[in-house]
Amino acid sequence: MDVTIDDVALGSTGLTVSELPFGTWRFGREAADGSVEIDRDAALDLLDAYDDAGGYFIDTADVYGGGDSEEWIGDWLADRDRADYVIASKIYWPTRDGPNGRGLNRKHIRRSIDEMLDRLGVDAIDLLYVHRIDDDTPVREFMRTLNGLVEDGKVHYLGASSFRPDAWKIAKANEIAEQEGWEPFSVTQPRYNLVDREIEAGYKEMCESYGMGIVPWSPLGQGFLTGKYSRDDRDPEDTKAGLGERFRENYLTEENFDVLDELEAVADEVGATIAQTALAWLLHRDGVTAPIVGARTVEQLEENLRAAEVELTQEHVDRLADAKGDPFSHLR
Repeated sequence: MDVTIDDVALGSTGLTVSELPFGTWRFGREAADGSVEIDRDAALDLLDAYDDAGGYFIDTADVYGGGDSEEWIGDWLADRDRADYVIASKIYWPTRDGPNGRGLNRKHIRRSIDEMLDRLGVDAIDLLYVHRIDDDTPVREFMRTLNGLVEDGKVHYLGASSFRPDAWKIAKANEIAEQEGWEPFSVTQPRYNLVDREIEAGYKEMCESYGMGIVPWSPLGQGFLTGKYSRDDRDPEDTKAGLGERFRENYLTEENFDVLDELEAVADEVGATIAQTALAWLLHRDGVTAPIVGARTVEQLEENLRAAEVELTQEHVDRLADAKGDPFSHLR
């Protein structure tokens, strides 16, 4: 694949990563019709294509595909030099039935990390995210437990996923870690794209204060920022629009279609697809480290990775940012 993906620093971790991580949340995932979105063979092909493009930052979670995602990545890594790749995974949700099978309590974390390492076939996770905050477990307890994983060599760095918009919870955890000399959260993974802008209301500033890398998920707004929706056709067949009212209410709004119009105009000016331009906006956005890209096919992955080669001027970046109007109106 003839694509150039740059390396970037991952916050204050000291790690270098690909500026476009590959997200594997569809690996083994059951679709609405009962089929598997991406099976093992397709997953291995996608990982090959990402590797061929020079990418090496792979994002997964213990619950993706009921563990299949981690297992398939582990199978793929078995034939390669593990040191060449940065593997990120997440912990929180139950992967088996039974009490204490979810959250960030010590019992669940310690059991789950060993199962995660076994599925991936590795000695350590480069970046372990907590998938959600656990309000039922004291912050001091789970930060002490996570620090123990780092001290034991099972995890290299810690991240916080989907804490948005509760920036104060990350700050509290990091303040406790600093007081105790424990490993802090040094990376965060919030939802962020041209129409989902909540992290601009203080969250990004918090990340800058702690030197945290920002690795956004859903950079294409669940497909809205690919251009497949229009004001005149808001419920095309086989799309998320037909799968839930929540998607319709959150994305198929006049305000968001205004953003899409501007995105299409800028895409035409720079000679890129709408999706590539939306991803390029994030790559040009101050504070953003590496937006996660996903794909169902190798062709789709190649298109998304080519966003790394799209050059936007500051005027383009500002136009796209301003197209949203007041991005916080729904929070007031």
